[in-house]
Amino acid sequence: MSSYSKYFEKIRVRPDKKAEAKPHAPPCQWDGCSEPGTHRAPVGRMREGEYFHFCFDHVREYNKGFNYFSGVADSDIARFQKEAMTGHRPTWVMGANTSGKAASDFAQMRSGRAGYYKRIRDPLNVFADRAHTPRQRKAKPLEAKALETLGLDVSATGAEIKARYKDLVKRHHPDTNGGDRGSEERFREVLQAYRVLKQAGLC
Repeated sequence: MSSYSKYFEKIRVRPDKKAEAKPHAPPCQWDGCSEPGTHRAPVGRMREGEYFHFCFDHVREYNKGFNYFSGVADSDIARFQKEAMTGHRPTWVMGANTSGKAASDFAQMRSGRAGYYKRIRDPLNVFADRAHTPRQRKAKPLEAKALETLGLDVSATGAEIKARYKDLVKRHHPDTNGGDRGSEERFREVLQAYRVLKQAGLC
């Protein structure tokens, strides 16, 4: 019979945590304490990354009285909190960063805005009008048909559409045209056209 058994390999003894902590941990830095300093505590402002080593009881006592902003003015604390929202990185007001001007001009060139015409050479002044002329909204088929029903073109403003609508309603309403049944269809077309334009946000 062999003195060695394969079952000895499966036996594991749980190590004593206290016995291991005492020789490896530095002593507690609290005055008059000889326990091992198993817990770290931050030193304070302007010494980030440095820690005291305390035992469990003394680290709790130290943390109760620890204040990162001790001796700092309220205005500095408020500024620190505001800068913390952006990770203490510098920020600029929109439009104040002049280094980003070239990128914004390039974005305008790509989008076909007026900035494009300012940057290209134009010795014959061909694009002078286009740089200041606002782009007209292209009407969709239903909107174009509704405007045609009211007798207006695509450049009509909201006030013009409303005025034209009121005029046509007065003209074709059965109560105002002496009961003429022949203009009822035209009255319905005007109502439908105005409804389409209102839903499209043109009036």
